[in-house]
Amino acid sequence: MSASTHSPVLKHHFEDLGQQHACERLGIWMFLATEILFFGGVFGAYTVYRLWYPSEFVFASAYLNRTIATVNTVFLITSSLTITLAIRSAKLGDRAALIRYLLVTAALGSAFMVMKGFEYKADFHEQYVPGGLFQDEYAKAAGKIAPMTQTEAEAYFKKDSESGHPTHEAWAKDLALRNHDASGASAIDPGKVQLFLCFYYIMTGIHGIHIIVGIGCILWLVWEAWRGTIPPENYSTVEVVSLYWHLVDAIWLFLMPLLYLAGAGYGAHH
Repeated sequence: MSASTHSPVLKHHFEDLGQQHACERLGIWMFLATEILFFGGVFGAYTVYRLWYPSEFVFASAYLNRTIATVNTVFLITSSLTITLAIRSAKLGDRAALIRYLLVTAALGSAFMVMKGFEYKADFHEQYVPGGLFQDEYAKAAGKIAPMTQTEAEAYFKKDSESGHPTHEAWAKDLALRNHDASGASAIDPGKVQLFLCFYYIMTGIHGIHIIVGIGCILWLVWEAWRGTIPPENYSTVEVVSLYWHLVDAIWLFLMPLLYLAGAGYGAHH
């Protein structure tokens, strides 16, 4: 028997730590494969509709908050570094550094969710959500300029924007102007704009749930490290959680351009 057989972290149904670590890695990769299949289906559906309704998706994307999305991207990329450093600390048996890097990773994930909360709050305040709020705000803006000429409508919305207390949201004014006296291919379908918003909230919402689960797993590692149950020979426990966290980060790196940069050329609204 190898010395590793007598390790206190070796589970009874494994012959040695090498076999245990291999099984742990296989298990997490099988799980990650199911996650990739799930998100791949969502990404595929988004891509199909993006190709079918390019004008509506570009318009809708232009009014998302790219500033917050950029900050959140920095948070997650940095968190990938800190959790990798946590693996190194676990290998070296540096418990203090392990706990420190894990806490920083959890803090960056939490900062991501806080920023996402502020973003959602602003979107709801601007009524930029699919459903009744969106329809009412658009109908209010479109109805106001219905009897006006295009020039009069532009002047009215410009005055509204400069009033200090605008009565119409920026996206509603822009959409109403785009569709004022427009027909055919030049018009923007409000329903398809809302379809983009459905994708936006579903995709970022599911991703946010994964972030929360990841934070919970990292905090569990902090607890285990504090208890001293992650010795160097059991560093794979940290590695397994890090693989999940890296997947969550990678998914965001796809969500960012798909959702936020699709309308980057339309106008810098945020």
